[in-house]
Amino acid sequence: MKRLAALTMALAALTAACGSDDDEGAVASDTTSADASDASFNDADVTFAQSMIPHHEQAVEMATLAADRADSDEVKDLASRIEAAQDPEIETMTGWLEDWDEPVEGGDEMGGNLEMSGMMSDEDMQSLEDTEGTEFDRLFLEMMGEHHRGAIEMAETELGAGEFPDSLELAQDIVDTQTAEVAEIEELLGA
Repeated sequence: MKRLAALTMALAALTAACGSDDDEGAVASDTTSADASDASFNDADVTFAQSMIPHHEQAVEMATLAADRADSDEVKDLASRIEAAQDPEIETMTGWLEDWDEPVEGGDEMGGNLEMSGMMSDEDMQSLEDTEGTEFDRLFLEMMGEHHRGAIEMAETELGAGEFPDSLELAQDIVDTQTAEVAEIEELLGA
């Protein structure tokens, strides 16, 4: 009888423990599976992502051209770093917009890509594509410097008006990284 009572108490304790573990597990899994839709965001966050995606896409397009056209190893290295940084950021921002049920193509709907600071025209992009060697290096650096300054301006706007924590963090990363790259670009242009 004592064994049965002890077994019953142990079983009751085990059941209670499992129940509380499940409850904690549910809470933990809810917080670990959090996505952009679980945190507050505002119109500035949406505009930032919608604008920065095509802005980054153009920078990646420019950087990709450098692999075959650039003469300078420094330019090739810079272009490679730009592509490696901005491709994942495009995916991240696309995910936010999808989580928020917002269109990813917002940049074009807001007046066209050229309305965004630092964007190159189709003619600019064609000029870059048509050059190679040291002329490509110079043109790439001038255009990317302007492009980065535009991205920094957009990121600073987000820092002043945004609400979504991850977006604010990305905006600060863009300011920090691209400010350093602008200094590197200016140094390369001066060399």
